[in-house]
Formats: sequence, C-alpha cells, structure tokens
Amino acid sequence: MNTTILLNTLVHEPVQTAAACVIWLHGLGADGHDFKSLPNELRLSKQHNIRFVFPHAPMRPITLNGGLQMRGWYDILGLAHDSSQDHAGIQEAYAQCSALIEKQAASGIPYDKIILGGFSQGAALALYTGLRYPHALGGIVSLSGYLPLAENTQAEASLHNKHIPIFMAQGTEDPIVSFYLATISYQHLYHLSYPIKWHTYPMGHHICTEEMKDLRTWLMSVLQMTDNIL
Repeated sequence: MNTTILLNTLVHEPVQTAAACVIWLHGLGADGHDFKSLPNELRLSKQHNIRFVFPHAPMRPITLNGGLQMRGWYDILGLAHDSSQDHAGIQEAYAQCSALIEKQAASGIPYDKIILGGFSQGAALALYTGLRYPHALGGIVSLSGYLPLAENTQAEASLHNKHIPIFMAQGTEDPIVSFYLATISYQHLYHLSYPIKWHTYPMGHHICTEEMKDLRTWLMSVLQMTDNIL
C-alpha cells in the first residue's frame, strides 16, 4: 500500500493547455513561493505552454542548523564532500517527488516532457530522483546543488534515464554549496557518461541573469520549443 503523502504545491498554468511541465524544488528553509517568479525569469511567452509546479517540502529538524525546524527535503548533517548523509530521508523525499511526477503524468503530460529541477537542496533531490526514476524524463536542472549519495548512483541509476539531459550550474563564490562539492558532483556524472551541460558563474548562493538565459536556451532545446522571445 502506497502511504506517500502528496505534497502541497503552487501551480503556474500556461494560457494554453499544458504540453510540458517543470517541477521545481526549492532550497532548504524556503518554500514553493521562493521560485514562483521563475517563468518570468525565463522570459517565457504565451506560446510556451509549460506548467510549473512548486511544491512545499515538509517541516523537519535540520542537524546542520542546530536541529531547528524548517522546510527541508531531508536532513542535512554537513555539506563537506565526505559528510554523512540522511539515507532514509533522501529515500522518503524521492517517494514524495516521484508522486508529484506521477500526478503530472496522470494529467496527460508525457514523461519525456516533464523536467525536474531545483535550487540548492532542491537541486540535489532533483538529481537524485531524476537519475533513478523508472520512466524517461525530459531533463534535470541543478542550480547551486550537488549529487547526494554519489557513490550509489551507478548501481541505482535507471536505464531509462541513462541519457537524460542535465543542466548543472554553480556559482564560483558559493559559501553554502561549495564550488568544490558541485564540481566533483559534475565530474562524477560526466564520468558516468551523462549528457550534462555544466555552467559556472562568478556569484554566490543565488541565481543570475546570465544563468537564466542559459537555462532558457537549454529548456527550449530539450522540450523542442521555439526560443523566440515575444
């Protein structure tokens, strides 16, 4: 029996019937409102019939922050490349994320038109889930994130997503998710032969205009949509 609780979400519907969907996972301590301006940041026009889904992570104590309760996809014990990780929490988050994908598929969006993305901890969960998902998705976006449980990726990865397009971007001055951690995550995926686009920007733990331009170009390409800005 499936006991996974479907998370509450904010949904941004296009003017026309949605033909594609971006599920966007927020960072630690934020919520689904944090990136609700993303469609505007990407300068999408009325011709781009993309639904955006912004879920809210559950409240939980976060070890890294002294056990404070906040929205998080799983517990964070540390952000060094060799820190212990919350295996059980990551698995629970995977199930919750998978339920969101299944809801979109049930609504009529083809799996290969579903993009899973996020920022920071949300980016980490997007990578973890997308690489293991049993149906071929349209792509994965990781902004200022990292690859959780990287050592398990090859053994647990889904053959259906072996060739999934990945957009991974990182600030070179990020004080939260270090450039080193993000880089070794990228290198791990590169050496596993995933088709990954790696971008770096001279910034901290946030997004920038140039990053949004690059993401827009990538998104239009993987969804096979016209990239005209109207």
